[in-house]
Amino acid sequence: MNSNHFFDHLGTRLLGPPAPRLGTRLQTGVKLLCIVEGKHDLAFLRSISRTLHADDPTLPDLGKLERAGAVLMLPIGGGDLLAWAARMAALGLPESHLLGREVPPATERRQQAVEIVNQRLNCRAHLTRKRALENYLHPRAVEEISSLDLAFGDEEDVADLVARACFERQDHELTWEELPGRARKRFRETAKRWLNRQAVERMTVRMLDERDPVGEVRRWLEAIGEMVVG
Repeated sequence: MNSNHFFDHLGTRLLGPPAPRLGTRLQTGVKLLCIVEGKHDLAFLRSISRTLHADDPTLPDLGKLERAGAVLMLPIGGGDLLAWAARMAALGLPESHLLGREVPPATERRQQAVEIVNQRLNCRAHLTRKRALENYLHPRAVEEISSLDLAFGDEEDVADLVARACFERQDHELTWEELPGRARKRFRETAKRWLNRQAVERMTVRMLDERDPVGEVRRWLEAIGEMVVG
């Protein structure tokens, strides 16, 4: 892809299928409410679960479970994570929560939310070991789509790295640091959307095993599968 049109190209991508409406799914017997932080996390999990399910059918394909009405995926869009730890309790549904660890002091509040969920009956919550879901991507998957040769580990803000790298390989009068905060945020949001849709589609099982040698992602999906069956 021509780097000069990289972000223009990203802007034309669709955001993926919309989340099911709550009322519709509850009327058809939803078995599990999966709560994630945002639409990008939702896109990542749909894609990576599809890849892993194709390799190991015992792991759930979240997209299929959604379409079947067994699972309702709810992106909460930020806000007070502690409040969301029990906000949906009145529905009486089993819940699975997945929160990104981020960095302190945000990490501590997220850990508190996870502990609250795990004290509730038929509910489970996971806090990622890595900073965010983008950190589970393999750099090669990023490079295959964007030609960006980036090295990143568990702690970097991957969306910020990608946004900056894409910006700096083009000719601009301003440096990245000189851009207004709102402009940097817009570039970062575009990169985050692309990472969790296009880059994750290039992930193979082997790539994930390299980035996630302890099998964290598989454990999240195994827990979801057990809760749906149970």
